[in-house]
Amino acid sequence: MGQKKQRLTEAELQQSPLDTAQTPSPKDPHLRPTSALGPQRSIYFSSPQGHPARLGTEFFDQPAVPLARAFLGQVLVRRLPDGTELRGRVVETEAYLGPEDEAAHSRGGRQTPRNRGMFMKPGTLYVYIIYGMYFCMNVSSQGDGACVLLRALEPLGGLETMRQLRSNLRKGTLSRTLKDRELCNGPSKLCQALAIDKSFDQRDLAQDEAMWLECGLPGPSRPAVVAAARVGISYAGEWTQKPLRFYFQGSPWVSVVDRAAEQDTQA
Repeated sequence: MGQKKQRLTEAELQQSPLDTAQTPSPKDPHLRPTSALGPQRSIYFSSPQGHPARLGTEFFDQPAVPLARAFLGQVLVRRLPDGTELRGRVVETEAYLGPEDEAAHSRGGRQTPRNRGMFMKPGTLYVYIIYGMYFCMNVSSQGDGACVLLRALEPLGGLETMRQLRSNLRKGTLSRTLKDRELCNGPSKLCQALAIDKSFDQRDLAQDEAMWLECGLPGPSRPAVVAAARVGISYAGEWTQKPLRFYFQGSPWVSVVDRAAEQDTQA
């Protein structure tokens, strides 16, 4: 498969976190004014009868950095086999840029059965195992081998079910009840809380019946977005400090707060 390298320009890295809070331009192919397009007509939405606010394929069809920012404020919905729906607002993401990104599983353009989802169409899930027991969930973007890692959610619905699912998989400290902010404040925690495992790998988030993304916070209501270094990738050389992690400033649901990056956001 041909490689479409994404070059991270200084302009992209220095983009103002508040840019995404502005009203989208009608000329932008990835952003349409919400006042002009309802769920039934917007190119963003699929399955309008079953999930009228569901985000469709074209939402995911953008490069990893803008997609990572666009995810913030949207609502991830997980429907369990018994019909229970769990909901959480995305408050933290990380962008992985593909073959040139030394922290990406697709670095160097290598494709394996494990990372195949990263090379599939935008909106495809890439779920992998860490430490032999925990799962992390990514969503593919534009560009071969590029994706966005979902790092943290603000729990909105089904919290007691999330708490039970997390408790069933925790090791030790079983007597302590998890606080709400501890349910989804990390990539593996949110997978536990939403019962996401390897069976979700390579599913299409725009079409899947067990999980989907709904339109969440409108632009003007979004908090400031912090651009910080990604977490846990000290092995990636110069890519270790690139500001490719994005989160809502002041959110208590975020996994790791970067005070220095927040100071830069306020400057």
